[in-house]
Amino acid sequence: MLSDIQLLESKILVVDDNIANVLFIEQLLELAGYTDVRSTTSSEESLTIYYEWHPQLVILDLHMPVLTGYDVLQQIRAVDGDVYTPVLVFTADVTSDTRRRALDMGASDFLTKPGDATEILLRVRNFLRLRHMIEMAHDQNLALESRVKERTYELQTAYEEVYLHLAKAGEYRDDDTGEHAGRVSKLAGQIARELGLSEEISSNIELASALHDLGKIGIPDSILLKPGKLTQEEYEIMKTHTTIGASVLHGTSSTILRLAQKIAVSHHERWDGKGYPMGTSGENIPIGGRIVAVADTFDAIVSKRPYKESRSPEEAFQEILNCAGHQFDPKVVEAFERVFKKMQSADIEVAA
Repeated sequence: MLSDIQLLESKILVVDDNIANVLFIEQLLELAGYTDVRSTTSSEESLTIYYEWHPQLVILDLHMPVLTGYDVLQQIRAVDGDVYTPVLVFTADVTSDTRRRALDMGASDFLTKPGDATEILLRVRNFLRLRHMIEMAHDQNLALESRVKERTYELQTAYEEVYLHLAKAGEYRDDDTGEHAGRVSKLAGQIARELGLSEEISSNIELASALHDLGKIGIPDSILLKPGKLTQEEYEIMKTHTTIGASVLHGTSSTILRLAQKIAVSHHERWDGKGYPMGTSGENIPIGGRIVAVADTFDAIVSKRPYKESRSPEEAFQEILNCAGHQFDPKVVEAFERVFKKMQSADIEVAA
């Protein structure tokens, strides 16, 4: 609630080339208790004061040399921000054309010279109340926007944590650290950005790719953790982790989870059409699946598993280059090559 003290401390700017009019308004406002009043007889100076001081009410003469009141009014409205500044036109010209022009340029109301003291003070008080109400509404909106942004960030962070923890549920069974999903996720995001995809799409791919192997939760331990080579029958069961993952992620309204479903079912497809589960080829494979195919293969090669030892990043890098145009999308491999070389030049560890 606006107090009388707050109202009387409002910043008021008086602009009139006639010093007698300025003194009249100043004295009137001072007697009424207003404590923060500035005035000028220069229309040019008035704009400097307005830009630097940001008054909450302007009392403005129209007929002035150099810059007219219309000019001043036009420039005030041109720089008005989110908070509207009332401008009371103080003029002896009460013709309809004058009123219409001033109102059209953004004048709030009119005070007629020589001026009735009671009327002036009532108009000043009413428009200052309006200004303060606008300020309070603006501050409340900013506070609300801030809370909404904070809450949105909290929710987004929570979603991201859920995705990563859900991904780890499948990874811990054949990855002692449970970090494979996170490494693939990070690398997939870097490749997406290097391909020139938008930040929104790249971020979505980065999040969604963490769930690429979620379907492994449906693969028996006897197959998933088998130290030796899989039989053909076991291999066919292992391949179903793609469709299991897609099934688990099916039927969601979440953009990230819908993307994760596409990646889960397509990250073992091959550029030449010899992959699984659908045998899709080329650009018919979703871009997320093509990216994760490279990121997942790289991390799988450099990681130790129950059935194999780890290999060096350089060996994994060369193998992926050799498979461009056959197993992998050549453009994705080119992007991966740039990412890998950036990591090397920055001496970044590329695998755990």
